[in-house]
Parts: sequence; C-alpha cells; structure tokens
Amino acid sequence: MAGILIIAHTPVASAMLGFAEHTYGMLPERVRAVDIPPHEDAKISYERVVIAAKEVDTGKGILILTDVMGATPANVASRLVGLNPSISGISSQVVVLTGMNLPMLMRAVSYRSDAIETLAQKALQGGMNGILRLGASINV
Repeated sequence: MAGILIIAHTPVASAMLGFAEHTYGMLPERVRAVDIPPHEDAKISYERVVIAAKEVDTGKGILILTDVMGATPANVASRLVGLNPSISGISSQVVVLTGMNLPMLMRAVSYRSDAIETLAQKALQGGMNGILRLGASINV
C-alpha cells in the first residue's frame, strides 16, 4: 500500500488530514500531514518532510499532495522526487501532485492499494472531476 503525504501551508495540511479522519471514521494508515508555517526556513521544512516521508514509506510508493504549484510546500516536496535511497532513506518512488483538493485526497486514500502511477492518475482525475460549476449545465 502506498503512503500518502499531505504538504501544505499551515493549517491546510492538518485540516485535510482531519477531513480524511472524519470521512473514513479513523485516521488512514500511512497518511501524514506536514504544515509549512510562514517564514520557516526551507531547509527545516525539507527535513520535516523527509522524516514524514520515511514514516509513510512502505516500499510501494509515496504520493505527495501539495496545495499550490510554485509555493514552498510544492518546492520542498519536489526535492524528494528521484532521491537516492541510500542517501535519503526513502526506498519508494515519490510522485508529487499539486493543486490538491478534497476529492483528490479521497481518491488517493481510496485507491492506495493500486500501483503508484495508477494511484496518481486516479487522484488527479478525482481532483479534476471534483471541480464543477453548480447551477449551470455542463457540456462533457
């Protein structure tokens, strides 16, 4: 089962984790949140993210969900992609998705048993499908 790491601006990551706990009735196994506070040194943020990644690493992939492309949480998360396991201690392939929303998180938790690339695609699709305009007809 893949691990899931939520990295976002304070308090978004913790709030998303709380949503997962509320939705599933318990905290899903191998899912962690790392809130990145304003003005924290990126090196400290990175060190905290590496520790959390090791906690969720099962050897079957780590899916990282971040809030905003180009912001510190996404930049820190992107540094985990392609790390040498002997240096980082992370044995799994890391996939980072940005623009996280609740439907994306629900998909990620629901399909953690899938291969990491399949999981990433399902999470992306869930995130995109979860964005709708209410009250207007949608041409598909």
